[in-house]
Amino acid sequence: QVHLVESGGGLVQAGGSLRLSCAASGGTFSNYDMGWFRQAPGKEREFVAAIRWSGTRTYYTDSVKGRFTISRDNAKNPLYLQMNSLKPEDTAVYYCAASPFWDSSRYYYATNYNYWGQGTQVTVSS
Repeated sequence: QVHLVESGGGLVQAGGSLRLSCAASGGTFSNYDMGWFRQAPGKEREFVAAIRWSGTRTYYTDSVKGRFTISRDNAKNPLYLQMNSLKPEDTAVYYCAASPFWDSSRYYYATNYNYWGQGTQVTVSS
């Protein structure tokens, strides 16, 4: 059982930056492929980014490409999401998630991930 805890959210002006972290415990971090999702009020949870267990492959939704960077440190356990050039439409609760089984056709589906954090709020003001 993997326990995930996100941190780093907050209020930022448009154009600003935030770095989210996700600390994992209760399992071997490097055994899991990881993802970031977000959910805005009244909307479904959506895929943001994913990273393979080795850190060598990353995936992004089109709306964040070139602005967000997902990374991981398997030695220290955290997962990161560096968010630059933030826009008001990035406002959401951000969740990290872990998957023990990679499916290249489903990594952008929330159902592909077995473990979830409680989320951290990101608010971008215009």
